[in-house]
Amino acid sequence: MDYSEKWGVDVEEAVKLALIDLKLSREEVEVTVLEEPSKGFFGIGSKLAKVRVEKKKPEPVPEPVEDVIEEPKKAEKPEKEVKKPQKKEHKKNKKENKEKPKTSSINIETVNQDELKDVEEHEALTFLKDVTEKMGLSLNLKAKVGQDVVYLEMDGKDSGTVIGKRGQTLDAIQYLTSLVVNKNSEDYIKVVVDAENYRAKRQKTLEQLANRIAAKVVKTKKYVRLEPMNPYERKVIHATLQQNPNITTRSEGEEPYRRVVIELKK
Repeated sequence: MDYSEKWGVDVEEAVKLALIDLKLSREEVEVTVLEEPSKGFFGIGSKLAKVRVEKKKPEPVPEPVEDVIEEPKKAEKPEKEVKKPQKKEHKKNKKENKEKPKTSSINIETVNQDELKDVEEHEALTFLKDVTEKMGLSLNLKAKVGQDVVYLEMDGKDSGTVIGKRGQTLDAIQYLTSLVVNKNSEDYIKVVVDAENYRAKRQKTLEQLANRIAAKVVKTKKYVRLEPMNPYERKVIHATLQQNPNITTRSEGEEPYRRVVIELKK
């Protein structure tokens, strides 16, 4: 049997049951979430998670493809006519690489605060205060607004709690706040909720990770799958490596297990 469909109180439990059924490890399968779990409202209307776990199909090894790409380059070396344009192209690429730090990074969840104004009252601020108080968190909140953007910053002893693992709690709060702000708005307003400058720190970490893994892929000639990330973080990885002449990136899998694959260009 190459696949199994299981129910569980959450996705992880359903996956574990399917793995036991298939007698495979997590690395040997692809997971598709058929039904997301729901805790309901105070336990009312809760739903189980359902997943389809399928044995991975053998993937082609990238090394032979890389060998085919390299052979024509070796044949072109003796020709003097080819060397000059190659040098010019190298200089051009070198110039582009120097400019890369200015253009490749994209501020997915950060904003230019110089263009914002401090406000004491805002529906987003009111909602955020209410949510954090009900969560029992002690935080200082500030709000800034600009054209089509609202930036809310939190700091205090419970900052780590409101950020959560890899920013998951912070993302959830930001999503809910965005729903409140855009509920009756004709034009879309971008809402960014940050804590202790986490967004900028996380983006820098992801950019460093992308470049480090790209260097590893070039060295080993083997592709690398990153851990599952949300759409914003995947976009940081793609944007960081889009100017790399040796690397290509793609996303695979289903949410919330969708991840970025970094591999050599063919």
